[in-house]
Amino acid sequence: MNGIRHGLIASGLLAALIMRGQDAQFTQFYAVPTYLSPAFAGTGMQTRLGLAVRDQWPAFPGAFLSANFAMDHYMPSVNSGVGLLVSHDKAGSGALRYSNVSAQYAYEIELKRKVFLRPALQIGWANHAVDYSKLVFGDQLARGGNVGSYEYLNGTSINYADFGAGLLFFTPKYWVGMGFHHLNRPNQSLLGNEARMPLKFSMHGGWRTSFRTPVIKDHPQNLVLAFNYKAQDKYDQLDVGGYFERNPFYAGLWYRGIPLMKRYAPGYSNRDALAVLAGVIINDMRIGYSYDLTVSRLAGHSGGAHEITLGYEVASRSKKRSMNKRRVVPCAKF
Repeated sequence: MNGIRHGLIASGLLAALIMRGQDAQFTQFYAVPTYLSPAFAGTGMQTRLGLAVRDQWPAFPGAFLSANFAMDHYMPSVNSGVGLLVSHDKAGSGALRYSNVSAQYAYEIELKRKVFLRPALQIGWANHAVDYSKLVFGDQLARGGNVGSYEYLNGTSINYADFGAGLLFFTPKYWVGMGFHHLNRPNQSLLGNEARMPLKFSMHGGWRTSFRTPVIKDHPQNLVLAFNYKAQDKYDQLDVGGYFERNPFYAGLWYRGIPLMKRYAPGYSNRDALAVLAGVIINDMRIGYSYDLTVSRLAGHSGGAHEITLGYEVASRSKKRSMNKRRVVPCAKF
């Protein structure tokens, strides 16, 4: 049975080498907002660091492990934000790997008092690689694990440029934005064929409000409702939900899918997961955890998905006060 299982995993990975893939997704998509769109570069108070790690479907051997590290900085003297984004994704016990390093730039335009528009660009360099020695081929099973077909395969790694853009509109309470990734549709084939990366489009937005209770006046409470729609190739999904924040804790609930409006095939509705989110705020650091409960046909077999995020803002108290007077960015911060 193990041999059959390994053979199926290898077949799936080889298919992934020639099929059009989709980007990794994150439940806590605002923990590293510049992954959504370069237009979020510099929307922190001064300098911001973010890290997100996701273990997708851990019940499957060699499933998907994704990580994103981001750093961005706002420069008020030139109304600009700059960012650095590093992404890494691996599947199949590390056999198939994808890495990307991107530089981001966003320019902030004040349309009127506390109403802003931010166009942005992103330039990246990506590496797509496979380790054939970690795959099990059919002829290896027939020979009892001896050297197999991978000895004759070329193309273990490919590098290419990757471009993106974004646009963000926000006021003190609302925001809406768009992100465009893989605008140049780079060829990511490892076998010498043509496998163009499909363009990814995302639309995101939300509403944030703060309020105080008569009992607790020193700790404002926030309610955030948000959505994130993403489409790549023939696949699309919608994340919608919200979270409640009362320093030092926050918690939320999210749903991913479009079950009533779209089906991929007869009997396969567009539904994915129900996610719960919890986190804690320690000074300028946020630590978040979310768990995706799979509600698709994989329910009960995938093990869901675990995600851990860290966020940290570097700014002096005087700098925060002065920037809060000038503008407020309402975007979710989990």
